[in-house]
Amino acid sequence: MRCLQILLLAAVSCWQRTSAQDVNFPTATDIIWSSINFKTILDWNPKPTNYTYSVLLRSPLFQDWKKKCPYTTDTTCDVSDLVNDINSTYEVRIVSEIRPSSLEVVAEEFPYAEGPTFTPYLQTRIGRPKIQNYTFDKDHSRLTVVVRDTPTPYRNANNAQITVRDMFQNDFAYTLYYRKASSTGKKSQSSSTNDIVINTDKGEAYCFYVQASVPSRINNRVSQNSEEICTPSNGGDVDITILVAVGIAVALIVLIIVLSVVLCKCGKGQRTKTKETTPLNNV
Repeated sequence: MRCLQILLLAAVSCWQRTSAQDVNFPTATDIIWSSINFKTILDWNPKPTNYTYSVLLRSPLFQDWKKKCPYTTDTTCDVSDLVNDINSTYEVRIVSEIRPSSLEVVAEEFPYAEGPTFTPYLQTRIGRPKIQNYTFDKDHSRLTVVVRDTPTPYRNANNAQITVRDMFQNDFAYTLYYRKASSTGKKSQSSSTNDIVINTDKGEAYCFYVQASVPSRINNRVSQNSEEICTPSNGGDVDITILVAVGIAVALIVLIIVLSVVLCKCGKGQRTKTKETTPLNNV
C-alpha cells in the first residue's frame, strides 16, 4: 500500500510538471516600477486568461527570491514592504503560473520575465510638498513659511509614521520660490529644516511655492511644485490657529457680557419683588 501511494504521488507530480511545461503561458511585458515617497508599485502587461502571476523580488539583503502577490490575476502589485531597505538594489521576476492543487510546483519551472532593477534611494520620486502655514513678524519685515514633511508607507518601532525627510536624513532640503505679487521677478531661498525665512517689504503681498529636493541625486532630484499661495497686501498674519483663537476669545467675551446682563436683570427683578411683598410698618 505504501509503495502504491508513492507511485501515485510521483505520477501526479510528473503530470503537473508536464502540464506546466506543455502550457505556453505568455510572460509579462512592459514591467514598470512606479514609486512616489517610497510607496512602490509594479505594473506590467498583459491581463492573464487561463493562468496567474506571482512577483518575485531579490536583493543583497535577502539572497533567496521572495514572493509577493502570489497567484494574482491583476497586473499590478504593491511591493513597498519588501523594498524598505532603500539603499539596496532589487531584482524582479514576474512568473506566469497556475495555482497548484495539492503538490507545490516550484515557481522557476514556469516561464517568467525579468524587469529592470530598482534602487529606492535613487529612484523613488518625491511627491508634491505641502505648506503647513506661514506667518509675518510684527513689523512685516520677515515671512516664515513652514513645510509639512510627507509621510512614507513605513512606521518606526513606536508605530509613528516615517517621513521622507527621515528616510533621506541630511540629504534633503526645501526651496522656497517667491515673488512680490505685483512683480514677475522670482527669488529663491533654501533650507535644510521645515522653516524657511525670507525678508519682506512692509505692505507688500507675496506669492510663493515650495519644492523638495535630494541634492545628491542626478536624476529625480526635485519634486513637483507645491500649491502656490499669495498673502494679503496688508501683511496680516493669516495663521489659521491664531484666527481660531481670536474667534474663541471674542465668543467668550460676548458670552460673559450676555450672562452678566441676564444676571443683572434677574437680580433687579428679585429686589423689586421683595420690596413689593414686604408689609408696611405700623405708624
